[in-house]
Amino acid sequence: MRRLFIDGPLVDTMTVSGEPARHIGLSLRMAVGDSIGVADSSGQCGRAEISSITASMVTLRLTELTESPEPPVSVWLAQALPKADKMDLIVQKAVELGVQGVLPLQTAHCIVRYEPAKQAEKLRRWQKISLEAAGQSGRGIVPVIGPFLTWQQLFGRVTPQTQLLILYEGGGTQGLRRILTQHPGKDWLVVVGPEGGLSADEVRRAEQFGAVLAGLGPRVLRAETAGLAALSAIMYQCGDLGGN
Repeated sequence: MRRLFIDGPLVDTMTVSGEPARHIGLSLRMAVGDSIGVADSSGQCGRAEISSITASMVTLRLTELTESPEPPVSVWLAQALPKADKMDLIVQKAVELGVQGVLPLQTAHCIVRYEPAKQAEKLRRWQKISLEAAGQSGRGIVPVIGPFLTWQQLFGRVTPQTQLLILYEGGGTQGLRRILTQHPGKDWLVVVGPEGGLSADEVRRAEQFGAVLAGLGPRVLRAETAGLAALSAIMYQCGDLGGN
């Protein structure tokens, strides 16, 4: 069920105004009596019925609380900046698949470079894409996009509960399937390099930090495909994609 994200807590009666209200009435063509999924900022989820609707405001009546549809593991995707508008697609599909957040990553071989003002503009755009994808796919949260990170800053995002996973087409890697079975129940920070790949120095520093290098089979996947493939595999392994 499509999800609407509420600014406040889920209460008996809620109102939605502005762009979300217009989207419900004009884009989705919903009417009084229709049901929609709702979630608040804490991730609590439920269902609500539309009790009144205008072009600028929708009133909702909470009908039940429901279980969160969020995955049992937390997976962040650190994506080296790809060319053109590929990041739009990556953010959208990663959110649909259950990612906790996406970190735009600046690596040595990235062709794309953004000045601070452009970074802020991109983050606003990607966060909007995340919101739309989360609503459409019925997520319980809106995944966070950003901040922009350098390679060194990336390591500061790794916690004791998190396994750093580098998708790497170079030699000496293990298959992703084996890695996932060796680290059951772990949270993941999945790193995808740019079109030109990661540098040898970046890979060496990541390994020193405890990263594992994963191969994705006999074919070389594009930068915009690799992370989504790995995310799908992780979600399948933990029982979130395709059932237990």
